[in-house]
Amino acid sequence: MTKEKKPKDAKEQETRNKDQDLPSEEIAKTSEELAAEYLDGWKRCQAEFENYKKRQVESQKELGGYLIEKLLFDIIPVLDNFRMATGHVPKEAEGSPWVTGIQYIEKQLEDALKGHGVEVMEVKEGDAFDPGVHEAVDYDKEQETRDKKQSETDEEKKEVVAKVLQNGYKIGGRVVRAAKVTVKSS
Repeated sequence: MTKEKKPKDAKEQETRNKDQDLPSEEIAKTSEELAAEYLDGWKRCQAEFENYKKRQVESQKELGGYLIEKLLFDIIPVLDNFRMATGHVPKEAEGSPWVTGIQYIEKQLEDALKGHGVEVMEVKEGDAFDPGVHEAVDYDKEQETRDKKQSETDEEKKEVVAKVLQNGYKIGGRVVRAAKVTVKSS
């Protein structure tokens, strides 16, 4: 003969009494409801975990972008110095292997940056000045003097790039460093 387990406390006894008082259909219904509730909770938990994984992937991409940007801020001045050095090579040294080697190193550095999604912004003299991608470091003084001499009836002048002093850079369409330019009115 099997002995019935005795409840340890009053709550357990109350629960047993309620279960015994319920018809078997209600017990089954309760079990189905519990199963549906647990399944719903499990699905919700799984969806939350999937959302968490997506947020983590986005966070990692964002962190990687910031790291590349920080490295870019350290490398750009070096690339600028290479450009200045190769732009001022004396005529008699232009074909020397030493200058060719320096130009090759400059090209390697540019290619490495391109490989990480860094783009050089193409800015030419005569382009319309755009404060979103250009940083005006000087204004053409001669042009300003000529503008003062002209009458007030002239149509409004547009500012254009007079000279590009340093290239600008973008990562994925976002400006990392604006191009430094001299501006004049057209």
